[in-house]
Amino acid sequence: MRLFTCDHCGQPVHFDNRQCVRCGHRLGFTPETLEMHAVEPDGDDNWHLVGETQKRVRFCANAALDICNWLVEADEHEPFCIACRHNGLVPNTGTQQGIDRWRHIGQAQRHLFYSLLRWRLPHPDRREDPQGGRVFDFLEDEVQGTGEIVPAMTGHDEGVIAIRAAEADDAEREQARTSMNEPYRTLLGHFRHEMGHFIWNKLIRDRDRFEAFRAVFGDERADYGAALQYYYDNGPQPGWQDNFISAYASAHPWEDFAESFAHYIHIVDTLETARAFGLSIDPRGYHEMAAEVDFRPYHAESAEQLVSAWIPLTVAINSIQRSMGQRDSYPFVLSPPVVTKLEYMRQLIADASQPSS
Repeated sequence: MRLFTCDHCGQPVHFDNRQCVRCGHRLGFTPETLEMHAVEPDGDDNWHLVGETQKRVRFCANAALDICNWLVEADEHEPFCIACRHNGLVPNTGTQQGIDRWRHIGQAQRHLFYSLLRWRLPHPDRREDPQGGRVFDFLEDEVQGTGEIVPAMTGHDEGVIAIRAAEADDAEREQARTSMNEPYRTLLGHFRHEMGHFIWNKLIRDRDRFEAFRAVFGDERADYGAALQYYYDNGPQPGWQDNFISAYASAHPWEDFAESFAHYIHIVDTLETARAFGLSIDPRGYHEMAAEVDFRPYHAESAEQLVSAWIPLTVAINSIQRSMGQRDSYPFVLSPPVVTKLEYMRQLIADASQPSS
């Protein structure tokens, strides 16, 4: 994620900032240009960009609950921004818990969309593609008559991406992470993983690119339900660390693809953040571990270029985390077969990126 600048006073601002801490101007994100802008009131519910009085905008309708800070052009008939207009079921806004959950969910959702927009990947909604367009349902847990709570399921089905709303609560998500013996579990990770399934449908299945996919990930025609049941009953494949980015990736080629897609975004977006802050790694006496992000991660020339910067960075960050008594931020190993899968992702995204208008 980039750093941004208040275009009124020059103060550095972040992706989720609502107001400039120096000049006090309200801030909004324009998805068309991928920029944060300071805005000023322009009658009714409209605003204009500072220094561009002809550029009239309004905030996404979800800004009313401080859920979204993205902008929509003033003459746009759609009340929601390009991210929020994909929402179907949303958390209960009649409770503070529901609003808080939606704020956390919305933050992760917009972060996902930042990456999709950076790559100019197709993102049809249900109106553009009634059968397979993307829609997000944020599901509440079911409370049975006995008082037992049945957790909602996170998953993907023909463009419908379901996210369990309760995982916006840190305690609930940590309980799920522990019970499933996962080293890493975040809302953003859920979004990126489930988006991987959507991307598989659009870029592999719908474009009949099975041969190249199977050469890297295996044959997805293996029974998916049976494969997952075997995984939950018996655990991951023996020696899965040699070929997969996570234990779950070994369950089925679809999950391997989704996990690899999610990790590709993890790596690219985090490296962009490191580049924005000018981070470099040069351990004293260990120059072979030195690394600097002196390239644009979203337009990397190869997965190897990404990995060469990523590994030293994560070693340093994980070491800092341990010094604070925290878990590793990135507890994964990038084996050569995994790097091959990341290179597949890089090429797939580069080929599918829509040309800028």
